[in-house]
Amino acid sequence: MKLKKTLLVTALLGVMAWTQVRAEETHVDSKLPAYSTASGISGNLNSIGSDTLNNLMTFWAEDFKKVYPNVNIQIEGKGSSTAPPALIEGTAQLGPMSREMKSEESNKFFYKYGTKPLKVAVALDCIAIYVNKDNPIKSLTFEQLDSVFSSTNKRGGKTAATWGDLGLTGEWASKPISKYGRNSASGTYGYFKETVLMNGDYAGDVKEQPGSASVVQGVEKDLGGIGYSGIGYKTPGARIIPVANKGAPIEVNYKNATTFTYPIARYLYIYVNRPKSGGLEPLTRQFLTFVLSKDGQKIVEKDGFFPLTEAQVRDFRDSL
Repeated sequence: MKLKKTLLVTALLGVMAWTQVRAEETHVDSKLPAYSTASGISGNLNSIGSDTLNNLMTFWAEDFKKVYPNVNIQIEGKGSSTAPPALIEGTAQLGPMSREMKSEESNKFFYKYGTKPLKVAVALDCIAIYVNKDNPIKSLTFEQLDSVFSSTNKRGGKTAATWGDLGLTGEWASKPISKYGRNSASGTYGYFKETVLMNGDYAGDVKEQPGSASVVQGVEKDLGGIGYSGIGYKTPGARIIPVANKGAPIEVNYKNATTFTYPIARYLYIYVNRPKSGGLEPLTRQFLTFVLSKDGQKIVEKDGFFPLTEAQVRDFRDSL
């Protein structure tokens, strides 16, 4: 009898520990509202914009369609710079972007519609620095990243051609650095250039990739590889390293993302056309309301990005 009780207690403790671990795994704010369905929602939505957000938009669309079977959502993710023209021309109602819209882009929108597009933050991301899983580098500074990815070295360093230039020794000292980045249509390309390279020019030997996933895949297959991409695209074969800017190296994690302590943390956005008179049309409003709900933010975390806090969601939800 005593053995049975011991086994029962052990099993219960194991379940409790597992439950605690599972509870700690999620960062979705418990104060976020669950999504409530609305009546009469149907029609078509087109989304054109960010590649970083492409998977998230797809997952949101799939779950939204489960709630509203009469809704059809088309998604195209070729880069954030494709979102503003699509919104201006009316070929898309949703313009996902991994950076804020530039003034010249929003001005063109204003000239046509007499109002600026509505900006809604939908998730938190960190532009992570990926190296091959077998690379022993512990961390890098902004100056070192500038030396790797830029030809203009605005942070005052010298061009880094080998891993020895970044401090590695032994067999790694002479190993060439193989650089992977995004193309110029990408919001990640622009944000990294502005934030890390101080708007300097990219080095000519950076292998420009058409998508976020291909950057990480390149690093995964290349022992000397290094690349920058969204946190939602991590793989077992590539390792994310801490980054330092005027201080100690900062790791990529939820706390450092939501407080913007990580120096390349950012919001991910969806831009929409909100008419001057009246609010958003019902289908667009309901999609954004779903994205900003507890249900929508669970999908954010499932896809490897970081969910918004209730306070952050409230600021943007009130603008719908």
